[in-house]
Amino acid sequence: MLTIDSLDVSIGAVRILRGVSLRVADGQRVGLIGRNGAGKTTLMRTIVGALRPAAGSMIFDGKPLIGVPSHQRARMGIGYMPEDRRIVPQLTVEENLMLPTWAQGRDGGEGLMRIFERIPELKAIRQRKGLQLSGGQQKLVALGRALMNGTKLLLLDEPFEGLAPIIVRDLLAVCERLAEAGQTIVIVEQNVAAALSIAKRAYILNNGHLVFDGSAEDLKATPAILHRHLGV
Repeated sequence: MLTIDSLDVSIGAVRILRGVSLRVADGQRVGLIGRNGAGKTTLMRTIVGALRPAAGSMIFDGKPLIGVPSHQRARMGIGYMPEDRRIVPQLTVEENLMLPTWAQGRDGGEGLMRIFERIPELKAIRQRKGLQLSGGQQKLVALGRALMNGTKLLLLDEPFEGLAPIIVRDLLAVCERLAEAGQTIVIVEQNVAAALSIAKRAYILNNGHLVFDGSAEDLKATPAILHRHLGV
């Protein structure tokens, strides 16, 4: 579904990603793990079109991504859940979910019903305002919104950041449910245990370089690699 080859990305004069190559197959669960500042969010922002690479290629569903604007990438089926949630406090849960379709001039009612089927926890709070939501509920809204456009590839950027362990468990259960239904997921996390509990394939990003590419089971079975690159 997604092929990235030899990707270089700089922000200003600072080179953030250096020759990054990875693959995401249809229906796969991929964990992209790394310390803070490793370049994980930069890679996510490059995939969705917020940053333009200096070199390399990105192919999604057989089509080149470089040069394609962000809104078109969303229409192609790339959904992004940012770390900072971006919930509009004055809008209801339902209205927050509808924002991507409204931005494209579409009604979105069918997509909303689909989200409520996939994440029924949101239906129960559909009329609650954003400012009334807990941190975990805001994460769920951001997750549902990322799926509104019939998303083929779901990018989750630090979904468990700042959440209590019990809320992490509940959000993991939702992600597991989506994955079992065939959703392709790339989860970017510092929380190694949480990421590896759902991922089947794992990459470690360290100082802009990929330093591990293999199965999640192999990574869990090799604590020396985790300690060397992640300090865990």
